[in-house]
Amino acid sequence: MITAENLSFSYTGAPPFVLDGVSFMIQDGEYVSVVGENGSGKTTLMKLILRFLKPTRGSVTTDAVRVGYVPQRTGDRNTGFPITVREMLNSYRNILKIKDKSVIDCSLAQVGLPDKADALMGSLSGGQSQRALIARALMGDPQLIILDEPSTGVDPENQREIYALVKKLNAERGITIVSVEHNLDAAVRNSSLIYHLENGRGHVCTTEQFAREYLGEGGDHA
Repeated sequence: MITAENLSFSYTGAPPFVLDGVSFMIQDGEYVSVVGENGSGKTTLMKLILRFLKPTRGSVTTDAVRVGYVPQRTGDRNTGFPITVREMLNSYRNILKIKDKSVIDCSLAQVGLPDKADALMGSLSGGQSQRALIARALMGDPQLIILDEPSTGVDPENQREIYALVKKLNAERGITIVSVEHNLDAAVRNSSLIYHLENGRGHVCTTEQFAREYLGEGGDHA
């Protein structure tokens, strides 16, 4: 699904590199959490996969034709923007050139927000807002969904619901998930593999290995 070969990136085109010689392969249908300290290159890697940035050296490619993106929720960014959930989704439908308007209600039903279509985005709770963004990502029938810290600004109960939804999309629909995470507990509990970035370099490990080696836990997160 996604392959990186000797991937390096610098915002100046010269050292120091944010990512330096990164290589990995993410298989179709996997749920991979990308973790690391602030400044380790998580967001940069996500932007490279999405082609928002171009590698300085090496390459990153994806076989997915249809990719959904769920950006990080930042506080109350929607409160001053009077747009309804339906209007937000309809705008994206037009960008994707989807003729069938029923895709909006279908996507909202999938994320458990069938009654929020006409609500203002700014009136939604943190969890509802994040699910609305997931609904937007689902409109293009994605093979791959990339999420940027999906639990940011969301209370614990809604966090559990969001991760359950993402895990369901992965397990039942076979959508490949790549989630940039600061929530290490959620990464261990929900993903099938973890890609750990340190000082611009990374390695793949199982959730059990990560829990044992980096969180000091026994690795039993069934």
